[in-house]
Amino acid sequence: MLPFPLFLALKYLKPKRSFLSIVTVFSVLGVLLGVAILVIVLSVMTGFDNMWREKILSFKPHLTVTGRYGPIEDVEKLSTMVEQVPGVTGVAGSVETRVMLQAHDRVAAPILLGLDPTRAADVSRIPEHMYGRFDIDGDYVVVGVDLAMRLGIRIGDTVLVHSPRSVMSREELYLPEELEVTGIFDLGMRDFDAGFILSDIGVGRDLVGIDRGAFSLYVMTEDPFRFTEMTQRVMAAIGPDFHVESWQETDRLLFDALAHEKTVMFVLLAFITIVAIFCVTVTLIVIVVQKTPEIGLFKALGVPTWKILLGFLIHGWVQCLMGTLAGIGTGLLVLHNLHGIVEFLASMQITVFPKDIYGLAELPWEITAKDLWQVGTLVMGACTVTCMIPVLRAAVLQPVEAFRAE
Repeated sequence: MLPFPLFLALKYLKPKRSFLSIVTVFSVLGVLLGVAILVIVLSVMTGFDNMWREKILSFKPHLTVTGRYGPIEDVEKLSTMVEQVPGVTGVAGSVETRVMLQAHDRVAAPILLGLDPTRAADVSRIPEHMYGRFDIDGDYVVVGVDLAMRLGIRIGDTVLVHSPRSVMSREELYLPEELEVTGIFDLGMRDFDAGFILSDIGVGRDLVGIDRGAFSLYVMTEDPFRFTEMTQRVMAAIGPDFHVESWQETDRLLFDALAHEKTVMFVLLAFITIVAIFCVTVTLIVIVVQKTPEIGLFKALGVPTWKILLGFLIHGWVQCLMGTLAGIGTGLLVLHNLHGIVEFLASMQITVFPKDIYGLAELPWEITAKDLWQVGTLVMGACTVTCMIPVLRAAVLQPVEAFRAE
């Protein structure tokens, strides 16, 4: 035998003359749409955050070591010291500078990253995303796919790289470096694919005007998310004359912006869901008004008030729970077909996710248990609060007044 509160809730969920209440259906659909929108947006925001991390860690080092008083003089000695730190998997000296790249009478101003060719593959995942070959030894260079398309560069072409000193100095003339393109990388991120080229560290030194050393040391670790621990280890190994910065510190503003944007979107879209939940509240108000004589009869027969209240509360919970589960399912269904939806819209000349604006080649998404828990908690919590309005009305109802209304 069902407990009285559950019996009462199920009794009012199913009307006498039809299999399903139209009012209940629309209440559940309102919650469904609100939850689905919330799940989709949170998943896309989480996908943005994780894809940015993945792309950044594909290009940038986990840790960057720089000298406090100028360029690093003895790169090999410092590299050896850092390599001996437990957890370090790769080290390479680097020279980074803005240059002017000339190809086929077209010019661009990317950043040239000069790396030790014997160590470059240890501090970058670019070799995993190459067309052609990753060869930067000597007078060779690899460029990003967006930059190559803009300048019309193909593998095997020769490009001219002009030193920034040509602009800074009016009295001296610096001849450009003539480099052969051996490969084109595609990381799927506009900032890297359009803004960087990689070459030999010797080329970088010639362009900035130094004979030896490096501007910084790129360090890769076994676990990029243990950046605090690894930063402390490396600093302890190399001493106070050097500064160590993790990838999280380098791009802190970006990840802080993404986190705050996700929070703001959650708060704004939560209001849509709460408005939908008020449909459930209205349904309960109508039921309480319609069932006033029955409520009075239950109280006259000695049914405890709390059981009646719990029955109406369960009635609201069931609607919100059904809407939440259906909304989560709908959201997941849309997310799993998101790329197909974007491609369909693109076929209709509707651009949903241009790489030039968002900087990524595809619309990312990732669902987490934490996001689903937050959505479920929000809906059921708001449902409980809003359903208390009709429940309290039923609580204060007196049997005599209920029969008088009849």
